[in-house]
Amino acid sequence: MEDLVKFVQDEFVTKNEIPEFSAGDTITVFYEIKEGEKKRTQFFRGVVIQRRGTGASETFTIRKMSGTIGVERIFPINLPAIQKIEINKRGKVRRARIFYFRNLTGKKARIKEERI
Repeated sequence: MEDLVKFVQDEFVTKNEIPEFSAGDTITVFYEIKEGEKKRTQFFRGVVIQRRGTGASETFTIRKMSGTIGVERIFPINLPAIQKIEINKRGKVRRARIFYFRNLTGKKARIKEERI
C-alpha cells in the first residue's frame, strides 16, 4: 500500500525546485496570492523552525516577528503558489525542530550564523 502511495506521489505531484535548507536558516519564500481577478507576489521572511514529513507531503514552518507578535506559517514543499525560495542566512543549531525558539526574546533569540 505504501509503495502505491509513493508511486502516485512521484508520478502525479509536480515538484518545485527548491534549495537545500534546514532548521535555523533564515529564508524568504515568494508566493503568489490571488485576490479576485488580480494576482500578486508576496514574500514571507523568517527563521525555519522545522521541516516535517517526506516526499510530496513534506512541509516546513517559518517564524517571523511582526512587531512584538510572533507569526508562524506552514508551507507545503510542493505548493504550486511558491515561486521561489531564497536562503538569506545559514543558522547553526543543534536540533532539527527548534520550538524552544518561540519562548526566547531579545539577544537570546539570535541564532549563530554558520560559516561556509
